[in-house]
Amino acid sequence: MKRNKSNSLVKFLTIIVLVGIVGVVGFIYLSPQFEQNKPEIKITDKKEFWNLKDSLNINISDESGIKYYKITYKDDKNKTVLKEKILKDIKKDINLKIKAPKLDMFFKGKNVSIIVEAVDKSKWNFFEGNSIKKEFKIKIDKQAPIANVIGNSFAIRRGGSAVVVVQVKDKNLKDAYISFNNKERFELIPFYKKDYYIALIAWPITISNFDRVNLVATDKANNKTFTKVPLYIRKLRQKDENIKISDSFVNNISKNVLLKSGLEVPDNIKDIFIKENRTLRKMNTDIIKEVSRKFMNKDKIDNFYIKPFKRLSGSKTVAGYGDRRHYYYNGEKIDDAWHCGLDWASIKHATIKVSNKGKVIFNDYLGIYGHAIIIDHKLGLQTLYAHTSKNNVSVGEELKANSAIANTGSTGAVFGDHLHFGVLIQGIEVNPLEWMDRNWIRTRITEVINEAKKVIDSK
Repeated sequence: MKRNKSNSLVKFLTIIVLVGIVGVVGFIYLSPQFEQNKPEIKITDKKEFWNLKDSLNINISDESGIKYYKITYKDDKNKTVLKEKILKDIKKDINLKIKAPKLDMFFKGKNVSIIVEAVDKSKWNFFEGNSIKKEFKIKIDKQAPIANVIGNSFAIRRGGSAVVVVQVKDKNLKDAYISFNNKERFELIPFYKKDYYIALIAWPITISNFDRVNLVATDKANNKTFTKVPLYIRKLRQKDENIKISDSFVNNISKNVLLKSGLEVPDNIKDIFIKENRTLRKMNTDIIKEVSRKFMNKDKIDNFYIKPFKRLSGSKTVAGYGDRRHYYYNGEKIDDAWHCGLDWASIKHATIKVSNKGKVIFNDYLGIYGHAIIIDHKLGLQTLYAHTSKNNVSVGEELKANSAIANTGSTGAVFGDHLHFGVLIQGIEVNPLEWMDRNWIRTRITEVINEAKKVIDSK
């Protein structure tokens, strides 16, 4: 009897011990204090190349917190600890800006390693924590890209256009473009021979001052070259126009345009017009720029010939490019805006024909522009046909010169039947009169391109 009791007690104690062991083991495995995940390490700017000037941005993170880290630089001749720290205040996320070590000025190394070690505050691994050691192989590139201007238009007018031909060369080239005042970016298109590019650029009418046009080239190591594009500037011939806004226009036109564009209509006449003229206009011009830049033809250009664009047959110009419109309601000025195209009025539903061949990249309702069509003529040059009532084309269609594409109308934020004709440079409306002038096209565009080809051939 006593033996049975003794056996039962042993079994009971054994079970208790086993349960305790299972509980302890379970606690260790499940407790956040004993988490087993190693810290995560990454170079946040995903550097494959390094110019040894910029900082390396390294992120170390762990759910239990980091208590120690060490950053080591290593190349063929050097091994240097760049940063090492034991943290008193545990942090779950650490962002480090690591500078390159001071190296001999004649250092010619092409490859280095950045070794990052980290330990978290977990009690796992006999209270030592989880540790990680990660090595990043990085290529050294201290040479900035070659970026030369080969040729460009002599001058540019506010609201006008120019052409630029450049050479950009770098084995690790990341990006290259033309910058206007560091506000507008114009994409480069491959031109003629390897490492040469071309772009049409614009001085947006909305930017009053001219600071600088730059060719900007950046490689994968973030070496940058800025080269000035030399341009003389010409003033804009601005025409001011005062326009009275009526209740009839707002109730019959502005409201309808807002509703058709999916926008809520404010409660009073003044706010309705301002929302249409300012908010919706900005939305529409943003769409034009987005579509134009996304779908413009970026194929290599060897030659570029464009005929002068023609006025709508039998029409009269009723509004010009660069008109500064000031809007008044009940004697109070409530808004203003630039008119960025040419308005031509003829007979109702007049036939619209294209002057040059091109590809349809947009055909849809576009707020204040009404039903609009955009045609791409290559080199970032496009034409816009707005307020149309009927069209005969579809997106993606290739058109021949003199093709009938649509009829004039009064769709959008207008009362009367007319065509708004716009010329776009990478989505920015420029002065169409330049592109309707045979001599301007020859001296400002065609001859510049031909002379640039001669320079390239001579190299």
